[in-house]
Amino acid sequence: MSQDHDHNHLGQAEDSEHSTVSSRDHTYGNPFEVGLASGAGLSVWATGQRQARQQRGNRYSRLSVEHPAKMLPEIARHVISTYTRPGEVVLDPMCGIGTTLVEAAHLGRRSVGIELEPKWASIARLNLETAQVQGAPGQGQVHTGEGAATTADLASTSLSGRVSLVLTSPPYGSMTHGQVRSRRDGAEAVEKHAHLYSRDRDRRAANLAYQRPQKLADSFTRIMAACRELLAPSGVVVVTTRPYRKNGHLVDFPGQVAEAGQRAGLVQIDRCVALLCALRGGEMVSRASFFQLIETRRLRKTGWPVHVIQHEDVIVFANPAPTQQATTYEGRAA
Repeated sequence: MSQDHDHNHLGQAEDSEHSTVSSRDHTYGNPFEVGLASGAGLSVWATGQRQARQQRGNRYSRLSVEHPAKMLPEIARHVISTYTRPGEVVLDPMCGIGTTLVEAAHLGRRSVGIELEPKWASIARLNLETAQVQGAPGQGQVHTGEGAATTADLASTSLSGRVSLVLTSPPYGSMTHGQVRSRRDGAEAVEKHAHLYSRDRDRRAANLAYQRPQKLADSFTRIMAACRELLAPSGVVVVTTRPYRKNGHLVDFPGQVAEAGQRAGLVQIDRCVALLCALRGGEMVSRASFFQLIETRRLRKTGWPVHVIQHEDVIVFANPAPTQQATTYEGRAA
């Protein structure tokens, strides 16, 4: 997750269908002085009202479909509109095909992306160029490199202390969503394609998608710790993720992300839900892909209590002042 729509917060209902979304009031205020737009108190975001293809519209190159795990544009729009103001800087240290950067540009923000894989970095640059052609008021740039190391390098530039928002979605598994060919497409059986983050074995060691759960959590902690050096004093970090299965067993990846942020010295201030499904007449309408459906059915036949996932977990962190920092990541350089 046509692209041209007014950028109201998605928590503010466009029609009566959104009225079923529950909300709660949050008190942020001091000590972190996080500047939040109206609507930030909603705990459930109606970000799946339109299908992913409709959300992307003509803002993204056709090559973008090859990435196995793209963030929904509506999620990026909601986060950027809620936690930043026009002209502020947004960073995505694992930017993929650049969804965060493109939506930030169309909302008048400056953006910086980092991507390990040259293929995705090139597509992200292409998508940013398209945004400029379409008249997006903001600008963005993409750096190719490993997330933690490249972010640390940027700490010695004018970007240090100027990032208002870090928005990212870490990978969790070398084979994720992808595309499907069936017999009607000429395949001999149901075949999956465009489901790999990388085909370069030399880069896989640094790619979070190919790391074991504990190493993945440690790597993500290092990236978050590096991002803290770029954050403004009132900066916010927002991470979208979801649980996944490893050898059939459920892995609480959102919980691991929350722990990683705290180990990096951030303070969790919220946990929300970004819907992948639509709301129609008080009912949920699934947006699950064909592959998600058949994979769920396959696992259920083997006895696993698997369900089609209908939301992303959204973990929100604040950047505390030095005197308010609860923990310090042990792996950070002194």
